[in-house]
Amino acid sequence: MKHAGARALDSLEPLLILIRSRTDLVERRRGVFYRGGTAFLHFHEDPAGLFADMKVDGTFRRSPVNTAAQQSALLRRAVRLGRRVGGGRVNQEGRRSV
Repeated sequence: MKHAGARALDSLEPLLILIRSRTDLVERRRGVFYRGGTAFLHFHEDPAGLFADMKVDGTFRRSPVNTAAQQSALLRRAVRLGRRVGGGRVNQEGRRSV
């Protein structure tokens, strides 16, 4: 399963914007988020659809993100685990500056 390419990430952009604005995660590359210095969330694509790998208790857990309900569930987990704890600036693309 390959990492999500530009087209796949384009389709997830509304979700990415919400993750950028509602969490304290740092997006080092488009669609690749870190918590502290550790990789936390990234996306994959394959013929079965789009998937997110999120680190929970030290292990990446894969979840489908093909439907609005699946994306909402992922966003809830990302907000809970990657909660914005301070201010931080968000640029015009919705990315948090480091």
